[in-house]
Amino acid sequence: MRTGILPARSATLRLDTIAVGDCLTEMAKLPPECVDLVFADPPYNLQLESVLSRPDQSLVDAVDDDWDKFASFADYDNFTRSWLAAARRVMKNDATIFVIGSYHNIFRVGSILQDLGFWILNDIIWRKANPMPNFRGRRFTNAHETLIWAAKSASAKNYTFNYELLKAGNEDCQVRSDWFFPLCTGAERLKDASGRKAHPTQKPEALLSRILLAASHKGDVILDPFFGSGTTGAAAKSLGRSFIGIERDAAYAKAAHARLQSIAALPAGAIEMVPNKRSEPRIAFSTVVEAGLIRPGEILTDEKKRHSALVRAEGTVSIGAITGSIHKIGALAQGLPACNGWTFWHCEREGRLAPIDAMRATVRANLRQGS
Repeated sequence: MRTGILPARSATLRLDTIAVGDCLTEMAKLPPECVDLVFADPPYNLQLESVLSRPDQSLVDAVDDDWDKFASFADYDNFTRSWLAAARRVMKNDATIFVIGSYHNIFRVGSILQDLGFWILNDIIWRKANPMPNFRGRRFTNAHETLIWAAKSASAKNYTFNYELLKAGNEDCQVRSDWFFPLCTGAERLKDASGRKAHPTQKPEALLSRILLAASHKGDVILDPFFGSGTTGAAAKSLGRSFIGIERDAAYAKAAHARLQSIAALPAGAIEMVPNKRSEPRIAFSTVVEAGLIRPGEILTDEKKRHSALVRAEGTVSIGAITGSIHKIGALAQGLPACNGWTFWHCEREGRLAPIDAMRATVRANLRQGS
């Protein structure tokens, strides 16, 4: 995957390329509904009115660039409304967007997102392991930033969320909406020729990797209209996604371009998507019986062998005179309103109990091989 820089006059944006120019102008060149995911780290409108100093009177290297300055809240809101509308136009119907910000701007962004028809799915807290202290001691330490994750509209039901993949990587626990990552420091932090930070708000690559793993697939197109130091591109290239980067500052774009030349895609086996259960073909218990993986007349039990049921030829199970599905009979046995029979019922194989879901997995594997 080669990465290049296009001048702002170009009428075409290729994938895996950084366009140098205004984000509104460059997004207008994109065809509609061409993007699978948007990550945006817009100006925060920090409203710094004076220099910040530490207790030892040394200066804090804070964000004081012109791109973060707006004459008024109204000007900032107009800018936000414009770039969000432009991003929405190029999003596919089931695409989603992540916008990151601080208390200075994220609430205004959230309101405008809703005004434009986006549907907010989550707000996510990035809790910083190493936040900058509040040197004046007049406020709480700003130890987090907020991400808003939104679908293009309330009717977008098929957006990508790799729930089971994330859960498996999180010790089989649901991933929460508070994420703990350190600030970008050390070797990951880009430096200019004088040793200063190449970009004041460079985000950690781990943060972007989690976003891409959560809400995109290999081969998807990721748009970042405020490309900055290229963290989105680095994560996308590593994870086998394509990106469109837009950055108006030529120095930032040059630094990002140099950074991306050293990024290699991970091996295919490390990033191939694992089919989730919701996308798997529906398999009836009768299909497992017909395949001979569970035999009619066999006795199923729960894991602790407190309950048992007889497998019938048509793919139902029975307890005494009561017959029904594996789910209905599992619920009845426990006195519960519902039950997942695939995980509740077990059968004995090679001297050990195995959930009947393992037999369903075998049927699915055979179907994939056959196709």
